[in-house]
Amino acid sequence: MSADELKIVNDLLRASQSEMRGGSWAERRAGMEAAVAVFPLAEGVALTPVDASGVPAEWQARADAAGDTAILYLHGGGYAIGSIGTHRSMTTAIAAAFNGRVLSVDYRLAPEHPCPAAIDDAVNAYRYLLDQGIKGQRIVIAGDSAGGGLTIATLQTIRDSGLPAPAGGWVLSPWVDLTVSSASMASKDEDLMITAEGLNEYAAAYAPGGDVKDPRATPLHGALAGLPPLLIQVGTSERLLDDALTLAREAAAENVHVTLEAVPGQPHVFQMFGPLLSEGRDAIAGAVAWAHRQIS
Repeated sequence: MSADELKIVNDLLRASQSEMRGGSWAERRAGMEAAVAVFPLAEGVALTPVDASGVPAEWQARADAAGDTAILYLHGGGYAIGSIGTHRSMTTAIAAAFNGRVLSVDYRLAPEHPCPAAIDDAVNAYRYLLDQGIKGQRIVIAGDSAGGGLTIATLQTIRDSGLPAPAGGWVLSPWVDLTVSSASMASKDEDLMITAEGLNEYAAAYAPGGDVKDPRATPLHGALAGLPPLLIQVGTSERLLDDALTLAREAAAENVHVTLEAVPGQPHVFQMFGPLLSEGRDAIAGAVAWAHRQIS
């Protein structure tokens, strides 16, 4: 990482803060769309909208991508903003490197649709992949930030429902504790993307009945035993650092195979800044290689 690369990213984050904070949920959603519009899509990746068992989704794939292998991607945005579109630059970069296809999902958002609506949509999208003849062991479920927490909650629901287990879960800067009480919430003042105050607002909008301790909203409070292998990536400069570290420690204690990558100096979901940060590109390449190993 060069200092110049990180400065460009930090300047971009400062410039976009007003667009993504305050105002109505509709205004925040539009602000996030505008903030990421500068990022290009990966070349050679076709986009195909699809109805995934009633859930809006989009296939993203190279022309030579294997049809029997998939990454199910769940976008971040605090469960209340974000979309297929806001994450398309990153997910098409994943699709460009991946041997299979990426299914990016537009799950329902809070506060209009609080937990467990997002989990229901994610599980239905997984069922859609199974119904397409794709075996569980050839599917990796992935997500960033709130989408990372949703990934863990989805894996827990799949396990408890007796559905075929996926090959693994890849979480990027996962938000897995909606109590917003970890030490890094206060200590990581350099985090320009998220604040504890903002997370508390999003948590109240998403948690069922406002109960942020509900294990469906805070998957750290749910059982982690029996989950498939996990790849956890996090930047050391972000407020969600402790979420990732605690998830890694507690999952490993339950005999889940965990690979933890804590990348020095990187901001929240630094992979989204792949067009600007070499660490973001390297993290995606490494994660795709990990996914290939789990699937093979």
